[in-house]
Amino acid sequence: MRSEAREAAFKVVFSELFHDGSEKPLKASVYKKANLNEEDIAFADRLISLVAEHREELLGILAEKVTRFAEYRIYPVDRAILLIALAEIKYAEDVPNIVSINEAAGLAARYSTENSASFVNGVLAGVIGS
Repeated sequence: MRSEAREAAFKVVFSELFHDGSEKPLKASVYKKANLNEEDIAFADRLISLVAEHREELLGILAEKVTRFAEYRIYPVDRAILLIALAEIKYAEDVPNIVSINEAAGLAARYSTENSASFVNGVLAGVIGS
């Protein structure tokens, strides 16, 4: 299911915020633990690749939309979630924007602070509203 694939991609992207290098062993472990099928693995890989390929652009969008404080002050969990969702919104035409936003808010509610879901939702709503 795409939700599990998205969550797996989030974990890999989050890890990459701290470790620059090969994520293959981690990715394989995350995928195995999530019990992803081939289609889910392809979707997760696509999200990870989109974030890597467009990282600077996506970070620029974050800097533009989050004006209260600098991008580096966004919680790393929220930053990884936002990068995944922005990649989906900008480059995954087969995923409706509202699905990307809802999934991102769900990940934030599960993995971040109690205010993160509304923060993520607000940032992404600002992106699609512009």
